[in-house]
Amino acid sequence: MAAKIVKTDEEWRKQLGDLAYKVTRQHGTERAGTHDSFPKGPAAYHCVCCGAPVFESESKYESGTGWPSFFQPYSPEAIEESEDRSWFMRRTEVHCAACDAHLGHVFPDGPKPTGLRYCINGVALDHKPKS
Repeated sequence: MAAKIVKTDEEWRKQLGDLAYKVTRQHGTERAGTHDSFPKGPAAYHCVCCGAPVFESESKYESGTGWPSFFQPYSPEAIEESEDRSWFMRRTEVHCAACDAHLGHVFPDGPKPTGLRYCINGVALDHKPKS
């Protein structure tokens, strides 16, 4: 695996908008329903912090949660997981393997074939249509 992308807090703040910084660098969550308007069609979803591909439109589905949902990552190496015990809950956090940006959480209630629901903050994603 390549070396992690590391920047100072000041560098991240200059690069990202306020909400993207809060979500990706401070493990925040955007309001549900704020990013349900990604264009339809073949696309890759890249980490807003470093540009690494993290999900694809082929695995995107409507979960009814108000956040973009996927049943699998772009590749097994694209994301990493860690335990999140905030808010008096026990969840599995999903973050970008390249830069450690907080993307969202993964839950075991998704569709086949994986049975997983990657519930991702839209502000953490950069939608790039495939040509």
